[in-house]
Amino acid sequence: MVRACATRSGFCGVALVLLLATSAFGAEAPVNGASEFLLLVQIGILIFVGRGLGELMQRVGQPSVMGQLVAGLLLGPSVLGSLWPAAQHTLFPTSHEQRAMIDGIAQFGVLMLLLLTGMETDLKLVRKVGRAAILVSGAGICIPFACGFALGEFLPASLMLHPEQRVIASLFLGTALSISSVKIVAVVVREMNFIRRNVGQVIIASAVIDDTIGWIIIAIIFSLASHGSLDAASLARSIFGTAIFLAISLTIGRRFVFSLIRWANDSLVSEVPVITVILLLMTGMALTTHLIGVHTVLGAFVAGILVGESPFLTRQIDEQLRGLITSVFMPVFFGLAGLNADLTILKDPELLLLTGGLILIASIGKFAGAFVGGWVGGMTHRESLALACAMNARGSTEVVVITIGLSIGVLGQNLFTMIVAMAIATTMAMPPMLRWALARLPLGADEKARLEREAFEEKGFLANLERLLLAVDESANGKFASRLAGFVAGARGIPTTVLHIGQEATGRDEPRSDAESPEAAFRAGAETIATMERQAEDQKPTKAAVTTRAAAKRTEDAIAEEARKGYNLLVIGIAKMTAPNANFHRDVERAAQGFDGPLAVVAARGAHLQSSADSRFKILLPFTGTAVSRRAAEVAVALARAANVPITALYVSHTHDHHQGEVILKDVVALAERYNTAIRTTICAADAAEKVILKKAGGGRYNLIVMGVNRRPGATLFFGEVAASILEKSKASVLLVST
Repeated sequence: MVRACATRSGFCGVALVLLLATSAFGAEAPVNGASEFLLLVQIGILIFVGRGLGELMQRVGQPSVMGQLVAGLLLGPSVLGSLWPAAQHTLFPTSHEQRAMIDGIAQFGVLMLLLLTGMETDLKLVRKVGRAAILVSGAGICIPFACGFALGEFLPASLMLHPEQRVIASLFLGTALSISSVKIVAVVVREMNFIRRNVGQVIIASAVIDDTIGWIIIAIIFSLASHGSLDAASLARSIFGTAIFLAISLTIGRRFVFSLIRWANDSLVSEVPVITVILLLMTGMALTTHLIGVHTVLGAFVAGILVGESPFLTRQIDEQLRGLITSVFMPVFFGLAGLNADLTILKDPELLLLTGGLILIASIGKFAGAFVGGWVGGMTHRESLALACAMNARGSTEVVVITIGLSIGVLGQNLFTMIVAMAIATTMAMPPMLRWALARLPLGADEKARLEREAFEEKGFLANLERLLLAVDESANGKFASRLAGFVAGARGIPTTVLHIGQEATGRDEPRSDAESPEAAFRAGAETIATMERQAEDQKPTKAAVTTRAAAKRTEDAIAEEARKGYNLLVIGIAKMTAPNANFHRDVERAAQGFDGPLAVVAARGAHLQSSADSRFKILLPFTGTAVSRRAAEVAVALARAANVPITALYVSHTHDHHQGEVILKDVVALAERYNTAIRTTICAADAAEKVILKKAGGGRYNLIVMGVNRRPGATLFFGEVAASILEKSKASVLLVST
């Protein structure tokens, strides 16, 4: 009932705006005086109707972009133009000046959409699934491309805007039929919780390859269309220029983009500076591709790939940029694409028959290509069937392609409308077909174990770290803390900043490369765990980027200033960790004072003071089952994996009933087993937990205590009596992980 009322209210709102627009512009008002107001009305209507229908589409299991495209069809000549021509012409007049304004926004929206598509392109996933995805994509492009090109060669001349450019139009048609929409495919697969299934990864990777090859093809065809003919010289220039652009972008350009985003995040103090830099980068690369003679969409797409791979792109920045694109530019662009289509032409039986044939050829060609590619790639018939169903969705990608063809005069209006109808039909048919195919796929034991481990990681502490801050000095403890931080950061390539405390005199950021520096200790630790990950995952992991900073101000001020750049964990390791009164040294308190997030405090003892490179850990993990204790357990497991040593998990019970301890320790045992780390458990009954922990760690049986602690409120840094006693009396190194 509520939804029905909301729907009626929405239609009433649209009707009201249309009435106001008709009243405002029904009289013979000067176009120049009305253009800005009308532009705002157009944008508002497209966003309102597009987002509203997108919400409705999602509720019935369709991608929201279809709602935005249908919104354009409803507001254009297909529906509104037939039912209320005066309102449609008033709201969207055909005058060149007015049309150019909304077209400019839509064209920028194309670049923004390609930027987002590039950011969602996971090249690591493509490398991981490898052969199967390449074969699926290759066959899935070649077969429908050939079908589309052949169809273009036999289409009636009346559908060609320029019959003498039939070859170029056929190339556009072949491209439109051959590529899939990675955005639509990813959304549907993700909604069905198949994104991490083996077949789901092949589907996404194949769509990524489809999109990438598609935009390269479009860029080349655009260059050919600009020359007006198909000749060897222009083709060679297009291919050579595209190859050079891609080669530079994916090598030197990748490092440049990473450095640029890091500089913007760390150096600029204005609001959302990283988004500004990303938009400027997108614009610059789009202009570059335009200057070399290919379409701007390729530059925006490649910019998105580089931005998406940057380790300094935080979730917050990604969500802000994504929100801007999906809420503003996508409804305007897809709505305008729908406005350009006139489905009333399908009243002509010949055009309706041709459209049906186009949909049939497109579906059979893509289905057959993807199925054959999957089968040749070693996938089962059921998996190949799911691949074929998924890759048939054109959606947003095809609309962008044909809009480019329409804008440069290669495709005629009727052919454009026919392809839009095909895009809508194939995209709306894909979700139910894919759900049917995926529901028939059994889950293997290995795949089940991997999925459970990944779901487990998503809720973890270390898996959600985006950036790490390391506050150290040149002491042995500082180097030991740096090495431990390297073990934590190296597995996932977490960007880390090494802030040197005690360099107020210089205040300069001087990168350290000597073998005795904290940076060297960090890199050694990161490389150790990265090598293990490479062997386990059979792929090259992301290298942890290291930035050096010198504290030019007081310690607490320097850390507070650095912390505003966005860090999830502060690791502290300096020479003097404790004071004679069993409290932390004032330098440690100052460091912690400038940081509001989780802390890891390191105190090296014994052999770890003589050599920070000593990884012969014997780890004792006091475990209580609390959230902070589980964080410490994740850190302990990461260290144990890097050193290839077991862990002993200790639970101290205040009663002689060990059942509760056994239940609690099951959590840490499961964590260790998921990472193939050996673990022993022990339960002791005692009133004073610190005495048991110190006794267990005594006698050289353990040389590293990893413990989760809660930061107590107050002017001084205090983690409780148990932690204070252990830090004061332990002969083993101590790592305290706090909230």
